[in-house]
Amino acid sequence: MKVIERYIMRRMLLLFLGALAWTLAIVWTTQVLARIDLVTDGGQSALTFFEVAALIIPTVIPIVVPFALAGAVAQTLSAMNADSELVVVNAAGASRMTVARPVLILAIAASVFCLLIQNFVEPYARQRNRDLVAGARADFLSLVIQEGTFRKIEDGLFVQIGERLPGNRLAGIFVADSREEGVDLVYYAKTGSVIDHDDTKALLMNDGVIHRKAVGGDISLVHFTSYAFDLSAFDSDTGTGTRMPKDQTTAYLLNPNRNDDVYKKTPQLYRNELHKRFSEWLFPITFALIALAVAGDAKSHREARIHPLVTTICIALFVRWMGYFAEGQTKTQPLFNYALYAVPVAFSAISVWCIATQRTMELPIGWIDALNGIYKRISDKALALRMKLTGAGAHKGSA
Repeated sequence: MKVIERYIMRRMLLLFLGALAWTLAIVWTTQVLARIDLVTDGGQSALTFFEVAALIIPTVIPIVVPFALAGAVAQTLSAMNADSELVVVNAAGASRMTVARPVLILAIAASVFCLLIQNFVEPYARQRNRDLVAGARADFLSLVIQEGTFRKIEDGLFVQIGERLPGNRLAGIFVADSREEGVDLVYYAKTGSVIDHDDTKALLMNDGVIHRKAVGGDISLVHFTSYAFDLSAFDSDTGTGTRMPKDQTTAYLLNPNRNDDVYKKTPQLYRNELHKRFSEWLFPITFALIALAVAGDAKSHREARIHPLVTTICIALFVRWMGYFAEGQTKTQPLFNYALYAVPVAFSAISVWCIATQRTMELPIGWIDALNGIYKRISDKALALRMKLTGAGAHKGSA
């Protein structure tokens, strides 16, 4: 590798790692916040929560890497163009491959990284994540046996334990069940216990009353000496939990168990997931070629009506949306499985054609005008607000 190629590679790699870290942190944070109820409502330890949070990272890496790479390539080439470095490279007689080679090397490395993550790391992370969440739901005692606090077991089902007695007995049991539409049930018992027999779990309540409110507003009270509240519905997702196709390993997807309940109901989901894993690793190469086609020309930066980074990200978002659209259609139309490969390959071919013919890939004129109009309106409003604040500050200072 030549000195200039190493120079370009180093700049792109640093930008790529920085963009990847920040983007990954943002996406990871949004995913983690959606699972904070594992601690607040599930009664689990912080260690379990952080393990679940760490297992999310492999699932978002294949999504984040292509965009981080596209931004790094576009920004590096745009900055080199602004500093006239690309002009100097071209004037020195270097071929276009001098700029393209480090881009392709980094793109291929990123694609292989995504392929390995998605096929060998992500399935095991998903399985472990599902097992942890299912185990948290299965741990009924640690979930609800906390004196004086309401615990949400699932939507419409709440439990409160007034006191925990010796011998695994409970006192002051309160259960509110509104899972059935139009019917509200409230259980209260003086004592009780959790029984687990032959894989059947129930809350056995003694000396209590059932308060039932029907759809029409009628209220009925039933006193009981002993009543077993079935927890099997709540406990159905315990143990390892039901594993969906996205949780299975690639080897399993290639040869699934014919007795798998999910496979017997929806065998096409296994084929769709397999095609998805074998096609999504192409997006880093596609996005890198798009960035190269947009910002790789030494004259493109000066002639562009919009910044190359914005153009690259907009085109990349459109390509990724087409990929998601094809993925959604595969659930009902198997022919779209081929579109999962066609989308990245087609846009890669278009990008290569633009690079080979020394054409600059740009957004349609209408899109550019719309983006420039939005940017101008935002800039005008920001300038007006700044002037208003500056004037108010000056007036206050003179007063």
